[in-house]
Amino acid sequence: MRYFDVALKDGKPIPVSPITFKDSPGKATVVPVIYIKNEVMLHLALEAEDLAKKIVTYIDQINTRYAILCTEIQIDCDWTLTSKETYFNFLERLKKVSNRKLSATIRLHQVKFHMNTGIPPVDRGVLMYYNMGRISADSLNSIYDPMIAKRYTGALKNYPLTLDIALPVFTWGMHIRNNKVIALLNKVDNAAFTNDIHFEMRAPSFFEVKENVIKIGRYFEKGDRIKIESITPDELEGMAEDLSGYLREKPQEVIFYDLDNFNLKHYPNEKQFFQKVSRYF
Repeated sequence: MRYFDVALKDGKPIPVSPITFKDSPGKATVVPVIYIKNEVMLHLALEAEDLAKKIVTYIDQINTRYAILCTEIQIDCDWTLTSKETYFNFLERLKKVSNRKLSATIRLHQVKFHMNTGIPPVDRGVLMYYNMGRISADSLNSIYDPMIAKRYTGALKNYPLTLDIALPVFTWGMHIRNNKVIALLNKVDNAAFTNDIHFEMRAPSFFEVKENVIKIGRYFEKGDRIKIESITPDELEGMAEDLSGYLREKPQEVIFYDLDNFNLKHYPNEKQFFQKVSRYF
């Protein structure tokens, strides 16, 4: 469960958009996920142990307030060769300070080129099997591209860190103007534009703006396009089947990102369906 992000403000790491609960979830066991922008790890004045202590303290405050149990922390950071040393040092400090199991997200390119990108010092990794392509105005799906996936999946058997799997169940849109993506539109699907007279479907998952209009809090000009990207149930099942043949060992967890009311409506009988997908592993 995403707890908060960490970004830089005035040269200092700060928490961004912390989670809140309308009601206490009860004595649930939760794995807090903290997304840390790579800019934080590139900051020359970063004190890794101080950041680790502040993150653990903030997590514990949230857990105490809502009576949540926590035995693991997960860090999401798309580190680079330049930030690798700082990031790995931070993970080591966080592991020591938290005295909990520690996991970290792993991108496909970090698997294939792990001799250069390094292996994060954590108990387990979570392979993010999505966001493979470029965000662009063309017809390709940036969430999942089987041709791109094939360039990397062969390296999975040689990756030394034990991996869990995260699969995409989200849908988003792209606002295109003059053949350039000018904004990402979260939590939108075809249904948002299908019955609106200001938009016309020109191709599957592509809409053209017929006249200037404000929609979903954004201003769209005549001639703009909206591209919708999603993963259908059949595609998700195919992704799981393909990926399962490349893993070195069975994952302990299969994560579906992200589970909320908007995304779940695209998967009828979701409990049975997600159980079916998980069985491929």
